[in-house]
Amino acid sequence: MIKIWAKTMLDSKITRNYMLQLFEKYDNSKFLDYLIDICYELDIPTPILLKTHINHFDKFNVVRFKETDFVESVDYDYLVLENASD
Repeated sequence: MIKIWAKTMLDSKITRNYMLQLFEKYDNSKFLDYLIDICYELDIPTPILLKTHINHFDKFNVVRFKETDFVESVDYDYLVLENASD
């Protein structure tokens, strides 16, 4: 089972959060699908996803998308995705 906790941060405070729960094994080739689902649920634009983002999530169980990773303007400082699986 996959649990990814997503949160938008503004001045070190959580402004929105969502827990994505999927009953399947984690697959980094589907990371874009996970990100799209999360952004849809949070009603925020989807950031540009680079291979370094996926590698960082795989290695450290957390990835941060800064304002510069978004094409559209956003009302928060960054989006954090954290692996919350058991």
